[in-house]
Amino acid sequence: MKHYFSAMSRGVTTDWMLKELDVPHEQIIVDIAAGENKSPEFRKINPMEKLPVLVDGEIVVTEVAAICAYLADKFPEKGLAPEIGSAERGAYYRYLFIAGNTLEPAFSLAASGIEHPQPNSAGWGDMRRVLDTIETMTPDVDWALGEQFTTADIVFGGLLDFSMTFNWIEASPKVAAYVERIRKRPAYRGTHEAFINMSSGAN
Repeated sequence: MKHYFSAMSRGVTTDWMLKELDVPHEQIIVDIAAGENKSPEFRKINPMEKLPVLVDGEIVVTEVAAICAYLADKFPEKGLAPEIGSAERGAYYRYLFIAGNTLEPAFSLAASGIEHPQPNSAGWGDMRRVLDTIETMTPDVDWALGEQFTTADIVFGGLLDFSMTFNWIEASPKVAAYVERIRKRPAYRGTHEAFINMSSGAN
């Protein structure tokens, strides 16, 4: 497997996923500042010119949640996804897909000072509903699906961590406590040095 990655991209989340799995892969660093993501060679892999990208033989997977879901199912013995067909699988999918489909678009617009003129027609609604949903979905203790840490925490929790780091949201005590649990994981700490420094105010 090849993981196309930049520490200044959302690839930090898929890098974390790979560290949690502890599986062999080739890390290919793409220099965004030098425009390597716009090269013809990279655009053949991902015409969006975005990172991360996972290449597994002939299979190309883009998008953070898709890469994480693919990896969790490829290595079921690692226990990062509930069993297919289990009662937990529905909730698991919700955590995976709400992050990129609903939360991040709302955060991105708000961070740019833009408010959708017709929030009822937007897939993400408005910030009030987004924040209410985050509060409801954030676990009081442990992890998204209970005692077992899963890919749901990497995708959903990882976006909350990103949003707090860049001041996209003012986290409630419950959300802040959940993100703090995430930040203590060794695999997180091994992949988020820049985030840790930003959160601590280090130079």
